[in-house]
Amino acid sequence: MTGTTTTRTRRAVAGLVVLGALGSGAGVLTAPAHASGGDDDRVVRTGSCSGAASWKLKAKTDDGRLEVEGEVDSNRTGQTWEWTIRSNGDVVARGTSRTAGRSGSFSVERKIRNAAGPDQLVFRASKNGGGDTCVGRLTF
Repeated sequence: MTGTTTTRTRRAVAGLVVLGALGSGAGVLTAPAHASGGDDDRVVRTGSCSGAASWKLKAKTDDGRLEVEGEVDSNRTGQTWEWTIRSNGDVVARGTSRTAGRSGSFSVERKIRNAAGPDQLVFRASKNGGGDTCVGRLTF
């Protein structure tokens, strides 16, 4: 191998090692939070619900506010779910959504106040009729 090929190979292996380390967090994927705004300024968490569904919670800055998105994927179309979004313990949004599409999922997105310091965000969704509860948390 030439010196350039060896360097490229080492860089590729190092990149895969970093990606593997990031993805090994037991169902949790995290991107660093930055104060600058934009698409690189986001935090994402994923996890399993109490039943067969899974959840995703995302947050990023948008024009001085926080854009928060909660998603539930149950693989079952037509289910009704009640959900809330909390910021630092206060309910900032709530509603009812129905799973749809081929994936049997729903998502809700809200822009909320960006408090001084870290924001503790919680997305909670419960399937009507019981059987599944999802709780996602992140700090932004």
